[in-house]
Amino acid sequence: MDSITSLQNPKVKAVVSLQQKSSERRKQGLFVVEGLREVQHCLEAGYQIDSAYLCPTLLGTETFHTEAPCYEVTPEVYEKMAYRGGTEGIVAVVKARAHALETLKLGKAPLIIVLESVEKPGNLGAILRSADAAKADAVIVCDPLTDLYNPNLIRSSIGAIFTVPCVACTSEECIRFLKERGIKILTAQLQDSHLYYDTDMRRGTAIVMGTESTGLTEQWRKAADAHIRIPMLGRLDSLNVSVSAAILLYEAVRQRQSSNPMM
Repeated sequence: MDSITSLQNPKVKAVVSLQQKSSERRKQGLFVVEGLREVQHCLEAGYQIDSAYLCPTLLGTETFHTEAPCYEVTPEVYEKMAYRGGTEGIVAVVKARAHALETLKLGKAPLIIVLESVEKPGNLGAILRSADAAKADAVIVCDPLTDLYNPNLIRSSIGAIFTVPCVACTSEECIRFLKERGIKILTAQLQDSHLYYDTDMRRGTAIVMGTESTGLTEQWRKAADAHIRIPMLGRLDSLNVSVSAAILLYEAVRQRQSSNPMM
């Protein structure tokens, strides 16, 4: 295993560039994953590693095996390359894959989260964790304002970006996809809506959420089969979108566990 000790090494600069620039990630078709657990989830999802950088001081007794080129780095070099601290001493450069709606493998009564124009990668990462916990079939990001390989998204999802099928597309494409498959569209909104726990989520369901600042566009409101809301009993009128997603996902789980799905 070759060693890298200089902060000016071209490979170090290349990793930093991938971490910081979405344009570079798109251009090279590569992205960066940090942490042993996250890298393992990535491999289990079928991704291929382009190269890996290991810091023995941080990695400790943990072992990692790959046929891709591996480099041993010093703690100083690792700190330069890593997006965050405490990631078990491994940084992997991974080959990106194209994700499309048509590649989604949905269950008999799929449960899907749809996010329109998500702004913060941290929120998307948290929603992916909830989607994994609720065993949702997919997360669809419409008209995204962040790319799916943003390092903060990968970090905040703790690898759920690899355990939950996640695709990006336009709202028009997503609406057509859901309608063609008879999947019920439920839009989370305050206006003209019913309480979420009074709405049937046992059949194939897509829960659609917008940004915290502006909510959903009229396009989604018109496409909806029903509008749902979470009761707000205090003085504020909104929840963090990741919290709202978790509440609605687990209501679907509750309904499906209490009776057989309605097809």
